[in-house]
Amino acid sequence: MWATTGAAQTLPERFSVTGVAEDDVLNIRNGPGASFDKTGELEPFTLNVEVLDQQDGWALIPTSESTGWVSMRFLRPNPIPANEIPRPLVCSGTEPFWDIGFYPRGADYTELGLERRDLTVIHEETAPDGYLVEAREGPTMTRTLIVKAGVCSDGMSDRQYGMSALLFTSAPDGNFVHKGCCTIQ
Repeated sequence: MWATTGAAQTLPERFSVTGVAEDDVLNIRNGPGASFDKTGELEPFTLNVEVLDQQDGWALIPTSESTGWVSMRFLRPNPIPANEIPRPLVCSGTEPFWDIGFYPRGADYTELGLERRDLTVIHEETAPDGYLVEAREGPTMTRTLIVKAGVCSDGMSDRQYGMSALLFTSAPDGNFVHKGCCTIQ
């Protein structure tokens, strides 16, 4: 579906649902067309719909455990402001299970078996095909997230992601790196 050799990967685009009545839904289908089976739905006015690919007026979007197709006719661009890290931006991985999230009102990190920890963003950078975010957790720990455009799999579901992640943690008791995938949805 996506070109993986020779072509530069681009970051996913962000849309919002439009033109769907308040008492209706936008159907998610298992292929790019109205004749394909319904696999889910989006509510009217849903924000931050991540579009991974487009084909014949249909958009491939991630769902909780897979991907599906919605009609582009019901999506309106909700672009990420130029030179800004999108919010929400959530990256996660396995072994150990972890996630880091950047939201309009803050940032946090969680890891399996540990409580959620608040982060303070200290530096952000953007590039045409990725992001870099440095965040401090308390006085002695720094987490540096590098996000790159490109197909990513969490290895546990059929869901496709449009970005991969490396999370470097600098800590007094030892540094480590986690790999994962990211979403803006």
